[in-house]
Amino acid sequence: MSEILWQPDRERIQRSQMFRFLQRVNETFSLQLNTYPELHRWSVQELETFWELYRKYSGIHFHHPPRETLSSLKLPGARWFEGAELNYAQNLLAAPSDKIALFSKVEGRPLTSLSFSDLEQRVKHFAAALLQLGIQPGDRVAGFMPNIPETVIAMLGATAIGAVWTSCSPDFGPQGLIDRFGQVEPSVLVCADGYFYHGRPFPVLDTVQALVREAKHLKHVVVVPFMDPAMDPSQVDFPETSLWDDFLKADASQFSYQPFAFNHPLFVMYSSGTTGLPKCIVHGTGGTLLQHHKEQALHTDIGPEDVVFYYTTCGWMMWNWLASVLAQKAAIVLYEGSPGFPDLHALWDLIDEAKITVFGTSPKFLSQNIKSKIEPSKRSDLPTLRTILSTGAPLDEECFRWVYHHVKADLQLSSISGGTDIISCFMLGNPMLPVRCEEIQCLGLGMDVVALDSKGHPVLNQKGELACRSPAPSMPVSFWNDPDSSKYSEAYFDRIPGIWLHGDYIEVRDSGGVVVYGRSDATLNPGGIRIGTAEIYRIVERLEEVMDSLVIGVEEDSDLRVLLFLVLKNGQDLDENLKLKIQQTLRREATPRHVPHEMYSVGAVPKTLNGKKMELAVREIFQGTRTDNKSSMSNPECLKDYEVISSNRSVKNHS
Repeated sequence: MSEILWQPDRERIQRSQMFRFLQRVNETFSLQLNTYPELHRWSVQELETFWELYRKYSGIHFHHPPRETLSSLKLPGARWFEGAELNYAQNLLAAPSDKIALFSKVEGRPLTSLSFSDLEQRVKHFAAALLQLGIQPGDRVAGFMPNIPETVIAMLGATAIGAVWTSCSPDFGPQGLIDRFGQVEPSVLVCADGYFYHGRPFPVLDTVQALVREAKHLKHVVVVPFMDPAMDPSQVDFPETSLWDDFLKADASQFSYQPFAFNHPLFVMYSSGTTGLPKCIVHGTGGTLLQHHKEQALHTDIGPEDVVFYYTTCGWMMWNWLASVLAQKAAIVLYEGSPGFPDLHALWDLIDEAKITVFGTSPKFLSQNIKSKIEPSKRSDLPTLRTILSTGAPLDEECFRWVYHHVKADLQLSSISGGTDIISCFMLGNPMLPVRCEEIQCLGLGMDVVALDSKGHPVLNQKGELACRSPAPSMPVSFWNDPDSSKYSEAYFDRIPGIWLHGDYIEVRDSGGVVVYGRSDATLNPGGIRIGTAEIYRIVERLEEVMDSLVIGVEEDSDLRVLLFLVLKNGQDLDENLKLKIQQTLRREATPRHVPHEMYSVGAVPKTLNGKKMELAVREIFQGTRTDNKSSMSNPECLKDYEVISSNRSVKNHS
């Protein structure tokens, strides 16, 4: 059993919302549950009862209660809380009006804040402006924005009228943006004129213009002059373009929140597959809010006095998760810029500046601090900080120990894991439980998660594939443009009918803790941002020098290193000029996260007898695991190139 690094005392346990909820369960159903494992077991065995109780316990405002809790246990196809109606934005804006709702920090600029009253007024003006444009429930509003208050306002304004919000971070290039927004055909685009990163400005209006030329259903563009307050809206060549302040002049005096169905579309998220365009995942209003509420109130113990930060862009599901924290009547902290500018103390200093109690980060950031020998505890005692959250990759032993030795000894370090597909977590923290080295503390309440071995049997204390055996409210309500649900079924249920396979390897330990080992499919996950390999292929293979390509991710240094293998035309060398061209093209057309860390020239790409690229076979070579699927390969001899490269990398990394 892993070493315990931190243990909550009895008083902290009994003050926690998780403990109070356990007591409510016992009182309501005359039970005698004493431990979290007992509570979790009850929550999955009595799935409908648990979620109906939590719906009422949460205090989420429903305009109409549901006719039924769950239509069936069928996966896919189960429908939650049919007949229930609510408004997501209204629930996020219900705190006392004079309380701080959000803090905002942009690198190089002072910290600012907005009260719940100010935030709600701006949300209502944005919503009223959308209504004046004729935007209807179900229409899409797209954000191509930095992580600033205007983005939260636009999202809440859109969802307040039942429009569907979808967003990408501003470092996306034209192709990456068109691949996503082009599928969902937004009626309104909210964009900034650029963003700042590591002390440099990055204009984006050329990318906006490329999207506008392709967006046939676009009615209006709203521009936030983030870089240049004096910008002219005519810089965007679209007849219906407004600056942010002008757009918010709409009369909101008659605005009122309208209720929408529990499964009404709220967000479209993008989770890239390994073939074709990114998947457009539709998440429902009630399922998203209810799941986030459970995770934030019970598992993270967030309440009205908390100030919650997560370092994220607006293209990652953790941004949506952070926004939902407002439903706890807590304050959130937005940060726009590099986490290392002007140095790695920037985010640690922000804890004291904004009085952050819950600090969200990634293993990559923690590893960077370790390598740079940063010791936050020598700079401040961080008196307000009580919890650190980490996601995006597995958290290793070195990071666990560094936090307790060099950040703060008395805090809860909660590694959490889930994904875009469920816009939430399968496993996460727990204020009632100890923190064990390298383990996520527990499985989430109501999440019937197991590790399956190669025969599909649940296993304890050994590596298996993450599977969820019962419906959860935050599972997608659909995929976009998937009328028969075939894409949805293929993504999660085709291999084992009725079981959600998430694409991660995990180990569930008899202590109740969980270890995540990384992806079990070919999806790339650098820094927690999921990238489909097909996105890279579409761009790279358009280059005249490239005949074919293959890309994999190798887990190293608490993150994923992306390796790109290229089959080049005869006589073409993979020299520095070609590498630079590939890097610049991917950065320009997609995002900086699509740029590989390493590139190699190979003779051929391994393929199946049907011509599909075999990324997993190559990844197994670089991870030192056995490749058993050569019989299905049309050209197994080509693997020798990859074996040589892998061997040379190993020698280099250990020298």
